[in-house]
Amino acid sequence: MFCSHSGSVRVLSRVGLQNVATLSSSAVLRSAQPNPSVPLDPTLKTLLQGVDLSVSGYKKTTAGNVSSRTLRELEPFQDEHGDVAYHGMDDERSVLGESVQGREDRKSPAARFGSSGIGAVILPVELQRAIVSLIDDSDKSQLHSDAKRLFLDEIGARSSWDVAYDVKYKSRKQSYRHATRDATAFSSVILPLHYSAIYAVFHHLKHRLGPTWNVQRVIDWGSGTGSGLWAALNAFRKDPTFEEAGSLVSNSSITSYVGIDKREGLVGIGKRLLQRAGSGSLSVTWRKAFHESDRVNRADGQNTVALSAFMLSSQPSQLSKKQMVKDMWESGAHTIILVDFNTKAGFENIAEARQLLLDLGCKDLQDPRSQHLSFRGSHVVAPCPHDRPCPLYQLGASRLTCGFSQRLQSPSFLRRTKHVKEGYEDIGYSYIVVQRGARPDIVAEPVGRVGAVGKEAMERARTARLRELKRADERQHTAQSASTVDVETENQKLQVQSGTLPMGPNTAAPVSGQANVADADAIDAATTTSFPHGDEDLPPNPVRAQISTADLEETLRREAYRWPRLVFPPLKKSGHIIIDACTAEGKIMRLTIPKSQGKQAFYDARKSSWGDLFPHPPKNKPVERFQSAQSGHGDGPVRGDDIGKRAKSRDKQRKAEGRSYEAIDAKIREEKRKASRKELATEKRLAEDLDIPY
Repeated sequence: MFCSHSGSVRVLSRVGLQNVATLSSSAVLRSAQPNPSVPLDPTLKTLLQGVDLSVSGYKKTTAGNVSSRTLRELEPFQDEHGDVAYHGMDDERSVLGESVQGREDRKSPAARFGSSGIGAVILPVELQRAIVSLIDDSDKSQLHSDAKRLFLDEIGARSSWDVAYDVKYKSRKQSYRHATRDATAFSSVILPLHYSAIYAVFHHLKHRLGPTWNVQRVIDWGSGTGSGLWAALNAFRKDPTFEEAGSLVSNSSITSYVGIDKREGLVGIGKRLLQRAGSGSLSVTWRKAFHESDRVNRADGQNTVALSAFMLSSQPSQLSKKQMVKDMWESGAHTIILVDFNTKAGFENIAEARQLLLDLGCKDLQDPRSQHLSFRGSHVVAPCPHDRPCPLYQLGASRLTCGFSQRLQSPSFLRRTKHVKEGYEDIGYSYIVVQRGARPDIVAEPVGRVGAVGKEAMERARTARLRELKRADERQHTAQSASTVDVETENQKLQVQSGTLPMGPNTAAPVSGQANVADADAIDAATTTSFPHGDEDLPPNPVRAQISTADLEETLRREAYRWPRLVFPPLKKSGHIIIDACTAEGKIMRLTIPKSQGKQAFYDARKSSWGDLFPHPPKNKPVERFQSAQSGHGDGPVRGDDIGKRAKSRDKQRKAEGRSYEAIDAKIREEKRKASRKELATEKRLAEDLDIPY
């Protein structure tokens, strides 16, 4: 019975296959029949024909050699080493393209030097591989839960990731059980953000201080997992174009690193990351406190940096904060860098440390034991253009902060740990950089204030002046020719009347255009060395045109110590740019750069960003902005509450009041009253004319 059943199944299957074949053949016959043509609009038909031609051309190109065609952006390809790369993908070693470089050249050299933006920071490949290998050895779900427990702040329906790490364990047993797990979560979530902020500060300092600033030793207070070490290794490279795998340590000028931190869990993870990446010949020392043996002779401390990143906020008291800053000063390092969070508490920590370092510099000037040293005292390198008290700092009542923002291109492990899709993250930070020695002298004459925009304006002005000169010359030549003809006619008449012979044909006056060749050359020379408007109205200076690139950068480097720093984003309008900046007078000043100041100055102001140094002085007198203060009765801010904001216009306020529903309703009611009064007056006049009692 089973066999007969199987036979019937085979018979049915054959019948089903025959039916399927019949159906498929009929479908093929139907598909072979041409479809009826669809009437199309002529414009649409032309557009479709153009699309067909472009698609056919693309197919012919792709059918040939792949290497001969232009790769699309982010299209994978195989390089000469056999590795898979992506066309057009940005990395930290990529240079500006031609279009970006062209836009940058439109700025003046001084404005380009004052620009501090570096775009999105990317973690070094060696650090990414070390963190990924560390994550692979841990439990992924537990890592995500630890990251949420430590850094995720859930407030109602909204949630945000914190960048501070202030974990305190109740017992040694709890510390032993959670320290490594928490440090792993820190390295996968917070380390990249801290790295980006520290790298941005190092990059700005390297740009400001020039190639002569060679850093070889770093002493890091609050080293944690080594974010300062990795930022220093990547920022201070011997050859930025050298990109061999594993070359970050060997290609860096850093030869010695001392990390000071009591948090054993973070230090342990930092050691593992450095071990997996390979330390090479780098001398690395981890300590729980600063030792006397780590001090550097002040005469030899020019290549030493004392660093503290995001550690001031972790100190338990004001006394411990001051002691840490004093240890950094007494370490002998020539450059002292402190970084903290862009919060009111973090900004106040940075402002207090700044004032303490300047006070220590003043004491150093009065100390007779330092008379023999070449570097005495202290001065602020960045971000402040002065050594006076901070105008935004108010002890315990600071409403505004002097802080900046840096963007990080989020690596894949960071997005997977947080379970987020955004490819970037921003971190806000406040910082101060203090160096030993006196502040550099003021440069006598500014240079580098003209870029491509200014040169184009100069060329247009030169062409317009030459055109006007040519027209004036033609008018003068025409007038002289007409007067010469009239004089010759009168002379001939007089000669005929007196019986003398007429003069020859060579009596015509010389052409006056030859006399103006020297004037044209003088105007040409003047317009190439002077500028039409604003900052461009400078006297001719042959030295400025002959200055070399190296001398120009060195001069701008000295000038930048007194350029205003944009502590808030600029307020850009069509006719003028408003800049709230910290100036060399130690005040927050509002600088207004109108179009009438000149094309170059206006263009540089329009392209300026938060944190840049602005080199052009304003056309109008700057206005001092005051820190918003609260009255004694607690009635709110009394002045200066619009620093960094656009001032409220009375006209705009009146327009806004006129557009409200209450104003519109009152206006309609008033119009109705006027119309009713007019109707009553008309009716009364008609009644009087007709003698009808009203």
